[in-house]
Formats: sequence, C-alpha cells, structure tokens
Amino acid sequence: MTLPLIAPMLATAGRLPPAAQDARWAYETKQDGQRAVVYLPGDGSITLRARSGEDITAAYPELRPLGGALGTAPAVLDGEILALDARGRADFQLLQSRMGLAGAPARAARLAATAPVHLVLFDVMHLGGRSLLDLSYTRRRARLEALELEGPSWSTPGALVGHGQEALEATRAHGLEGLVCKRLDAVYEPGVRSRAWIKIRNIRVADVLVGGWLPGKGRLTGLPGAVLVGQRATTGLRYVGGVGTGWSEAERTELAALLRAATTDACPFDPVPRVPGARWVVPRLVGEVRYSTRTRAGLLRQPSWLRLRPDLTPEESAADLPDISA
Repeated sequence: MTLPLIAPMLATAGRLPPAAQDARWAYETKQDGQRAVVYLPGDGSITLRARSGEDITAAYPELRPLGGALGTAPAVLDGEILALDARGRADFQLLQSRMGLAGAPARAARLAATAPVHLVLFDVMHLGGRSLLDLSYTRRRARLEALELEGPSWSTPGALVGHGQEALEATRAHGLEGLVCKRLDAVYEPGVRSRAWIKIRNIRVADVLVGGWLPGKGRLTGLPGAVLVGQRATTGLRYVGGVGTGWSEAERTELAALLRAATTDACPFDPVPRVPGARWVVPRLVGEVRYSTRTRAGLLRQPSWLRLRPDLTPEESAADLPDISA
C-alpha cells in the first residue's frame, strides 16, 4: 500500500519536568545518531527517510531485512540509526563513514560489513492502514512494543515512566549523551519542535554554521587553524566565536577541502567580526561544538569541535538554535 509521508516530531531543549509532574512523563535515552522514519508497506520492502525527507535506504543495506519483520502489516515507524563502538555506545564519528552513501550502494555494502549500524525504534505513527498520530504517547508506545521488533540490526529499547532524575543521572554515569522526556498524553506532531518532548544533553553543545576560517601556521600551513562559526539570530547569521581544537589530522584535512569549495568574498556574519586574516565561506556547513559557557555578548567560551553534521542542512539546524539576537 501507499504509506503517508510523515515528518518526524522534534524535541525542544530544556530541563526535567517538575517533580510534581514526574509521573506524567516517560524517559528515553537520547541517541547520538541519524534520525530516520521507517516505511514498511507490507510487501517485504523498506524505505528509510532522513529528517530532511531524503531517501537514505541504500546507505544501510543491513536494515533491509526489517522490511519483512511485520509480514503484510504496513507501518511507519520513528527511530534513530546508530553506529556502536566496541563498548556498545553510539559513536557519531563511526556513523559518519556510512552517511551520505545512498548514491553509492556498493561502498555502503562494503562498509556494512566493517562498520554496521543498529536502528533504535521508539515510536509508531501509522499501522495496519490507520494513522496513530492522534493517539497519546502511551497508546502509541504500547502498539510499538506489541510489534516485538527485535532483530540483528534493530531493537525497541524500553522507556521509563517517572523517575526522571534517576534516569538522567544514569545517562551521566554511563557517559551517554542525555535524555528525552516525553509527555504521556502527547499526540505525535509531525515536523513540529514540541514542548511535549524535551531533550536534555549532559554536555553544553551547540549546532553552528561555519562562515569562515583562519589559515594554520607551522605544521598546519595550508590547513584551517580555526573555523569561524555563527548561529542564526533575527538579524541574520551572528558570529559566536572561533574554534581551533577538536579535530584529528584527517578531519582537519577533510574540512580544508570543504572550506575551499565554499569560498566567497562576502562575509556572511552580521555584524562583521573583527578577525584579522579571516577567509570567508558560504555558510552551508553545519558543525557541532562543545563549550563551557557563553559570554554576555553571546560568544562561546572554550569551544571545541565535535563533528560535522552532514545530516542537517543550514535551514534545519537553524530551527534548533537559540535566538541570540538580544
């Protein structure tokens, strides 16, 4: 059957619900991977779509057997594709080698043997020809768990109702990225960044757009010594600082090629920062940085590069950034 295209519901950054409301929320581990909406039409096939709507099925051939897991029952599921390290933890750098290979199925098949992925399922939006969007989280979760989707490359981890503080402390103790809090009575809101889902990260992290770079010196000659990054504000792209640490040699070399391809004479930041020797680029690269705090002017203190985010477009990332225009 033809399944409806459904944009994934998004979480809003925030804090734990008040203790008095704790029992009204479910808590799930925040996964560090690529969001995917899974379409199972019931004929044994499968289609995976990224948050942007792009068809990414061919990039993950080890997930194809999931197409027959429900027999002839059609379904649309929500989940996250992960690459796991030797300790069983999600490692986004490992996943990056698999992302963007939808147009290179032969290479994707080779990497599936050396860097396999795992799909974590956490919601169901359509099942057996019926939309479940208007059902509460509790009822959708019950439908999902009843499907018993556990396989060699996919699973349905449990969710904890109540005990949010304990759940958050457990993610910190195990070095996990964070927690997602989901209100039990919440319907599924396609494409909406909703307060009914709250994400809590265990480290201060920001998505940024790369708008320029500074040439490296010494052994870094010919490579970026630092990138100049910004975040969307009501007036445009606002400069939030320079990032000069956090890369491996291979990552810095890869970044140099991407920056050269995006060169422009026009500064993308408003206002233009006073950075002598800056080279400007079209702000289309999305990165993720770790930082300690912000200055009163909105600059990031002690920023360190974490990774590129090829799964996010500049427009998508902007929806997740704070308004720092004040």
